[in-house]
Amino acid sequence: MFSDTELPSTRPYLIRALYEWCSENGFTPYVAVKVNASVQVPREYVQGGEIVLNVSMDATSSLKLGNEFIEFKARFGGKPREIMVPVERVMAIYARENGQGMAFPVAENEDDAQALTAVNSPESQDSDDEPTPPPVTGRPALTRVK
Repeated sequence: MFSDTELPSTRPYLIRALYEWCSENGFTPYVAVKVNASVQVPREYVQGGEIVLNVSMDATSSLKLGNEFIEFKARFGGKPREIMVPVERVMAIYARENGQGMAFPVAENEDDAQALTAVNSPESQDSDDEPTPPPVTGRPALTRVK
């Protein structure tokens, strides 16, 4: 039915399955995202080019876990925001309470990283110096945040 190049990604299906597992077992599903220009999140909450989002029913409204995007509305610092994350930018989905979940590889695109650096550091736009390239990271690792 599909050739090797046309196979749809398993990532959105695994994200939905782990989201359901977390929800059914009383855990809080968190999504770790590698941010670039295609990711619509509040930039002031991005740290090191990454953001962790609480995607539980209590923290979101209008949540859609689609095959291409994760979309929802949430409050950040009391302000309502619309969030849109391309599924290929999801580094991991896991339960906050025990860290169980799954990590995914995210391709690092140098152009995206440089665009994000320019967006996040206004002083780099005013300076004549070349922007400092982001550090090269290895394999994604989950860190438990309390």
